[in-house]
Amino acid sequence: MSFAPIQQEVDEWISQFEEGYFAPLPMLARVTEEVGELARVLMHHYGGKKPKEDEDAGDVAGEIADTIFVLVCLANSLGVDLDRAFADMMAKFRTRDANRWTKR
Repeated sequence: MSFAPIQQEVDEWISQFEEGYFAPLPMLARVTEEVGELARVLMHHYGGKKPKEDEDAGDVAGEIADTIFVLVCLANSLGVDLDRAFADMMAKFRTRDANRWTKR
């Protein structure tokens, strides 16, 4: 499992445009926007808010993928190695939360 090919593919796609990556704060706004769209779709599918008659219920997988894309853009723009960051995060959870929940 590796984020490296994903980060490379996103970078190759973004690099073809003069504008390149957005600055970090506008990119955070984009992440927030995408997470909001994911929240709306989840509410349509699992929550108490049904879509309007003329509104599509949305695609959970697509909204998750949109969010991941923008997060990868943010990581790339800041020089974050997502493989290293993810490994460090999992090590933290394996240590800190090893006995936090009931194991199967």
